[in-house]
Amino acid sequence: MSDALVSSAYPRAVLFDLLTALLDSWTVWNRAAGSEALGRAWRAEYLRRTYGCGAYQPYEQLVQEAAVSVGLPSSAPAALEAHWDELPVWDGARELLLALRPHCRLGVVTNCSDRLGQRAANLLGVNWDVVVTSEDAGFYKPDPRPYALALDRMQVTPSDTAFVAGSGYDMFGTSKVGLRTYWHNRVALALPEGAPRPELESPRLEDALPWLAKFHAR
Repeated sequence: MSDALVSSAYPRAVLFDLLTALLDSWTVWNRAAGSEALGRAWRAEYLRRTYGCGAYQPYEQLVQEAAVSVGLPSSAPAALEAHWDELPVWDGARELLLALRPHCRLGVVTNCSDRLGQRAANLLGVNWDVVVTSEDAGFYKPDPRPYALALDRMQVTPSDTAFVAGSGYDMFGTSKVGLRTYWHNRVALALPEGAPRPELESPRLEDALPWLAKFHAR
């Protein structure tokens, strides 16, 4: 099969959730909280606030409020940011991005501030075509506007774009925009009640490549 035919089977662009799909942010949150149980409680409360607020409120403020809400000391958010540049990259993430780079435009859509989102995106060592943060879009996912902004900046249509999610909540937003979605469900999260199912779900990023390579296969 010719290289042109191979490339034509891929989507024109692939968008990624950043802090859960590509990076292991769980480890750093747990370390800043002092335990896995406290880290998960803090993360869950932060997610509840971001998914519930819609229009952008400062990311760092929501992280601080969530920490206080679950009884963590005021030093916890500072500890999280101190280790931000140590966010581990999930196994297979860089390999997937390198494999896609010759065929697809690559972008990030992340619930984060511009400052921290750019720092996290830089950890992958990829020349991203676009990085859209919730601060940039003015809304938190799963509001459809962050996804739509990334599509507009990349000048691609939803039908020619794939999304790799890290959270089941992404499915609320990607379904509204019309993005076919792969869920990298690394830590075996339950699909949120009422969320549409992804096209494919796996605990491994490696399984995304065959799906993407045949995205437009007939």
